[in-house]
Amino acid sequence: MEHILEVKDLSKNFNSFWALKNISFTLCPGEILGIVGPNGAGKTTLINCLLGLITPSSGKIIYFGLELWQNRSKVLAKVNFASNYVGLPLSLNLYENLLVYAHLYGVSQAKEKIAYLLKLFGLYEIRQKPTRHLSSGQMTRLTLAKALLNDPSILLLDEPTAGLDPEIAEHTRKLLRDLSKKQQTAIIITSHNLPEIERFADRILMLKKGQIKAIGTKEELLAKFKSKNLEELYFKAVL
Repeated sequence: MEHILEVKDLSKNFNSFWALKNISFTLCPGEILGIVGPNGAGKTTLINCLLGLITPSSGKIIYFGLELWQNRSKVLAKVNFASNYVGLPLSLNLYENLLVYAHLYGVSQAKEKIAYLLKLFGLYEIRQKPTRHLSSGQMTRLTLAKALLNDPSILLLDEPTAGLDPEIAEHTRKLLRDLSKKQQTAIIITSHNLPEIERFADRILMLKKGQIKAIGTKEELLAKFKSKNLEELYFKAVL
């Protein structure tokens, strides 16, 4: 299958500390790749490199056949990102926040698209509410709505269901799974929630100290590490 993302020998050094070292993997349309690892494993650095926020020390990131650093604007127009750790302007209400980002992404029929996403995430009735007054779960849903404004071909998600109650978290996982299959949106998700990764991801990438310790489907990795479940696999591979 055609690769829409290729990461080749990606490394990042911070003052002699290797946050990433020789990272290589690919991503296909409609595929969900789950990235797990302990704190300090390099997950955030990897996501920031994929977003063009950090310049790698070496290696290549190729989206849609185009090298990221030579085609940054063109590439990132088809990519989006959601994280609880990256805030939205608190002085704006929900609708205003999405409208700003819709203009930045050049979304056509922005008002209709915003209304659709607010309804999809159960936020339409509070669309005039100042963002600073949102609960953590509402903020999570708003950042996910923002991430879908431009119908991205690749979606990068950092802890996408953090702060959501179980029912809404399951609804969100189903929504994202349907998106990946129906629209062939590729998703990279980082999470500390192993059961979520197990249910959600097609393939799993395990990081430790900036290096890939395991990558493959759950079944492939369980067999390789002779593990009964993902938790046992995690402890064998990265701890």
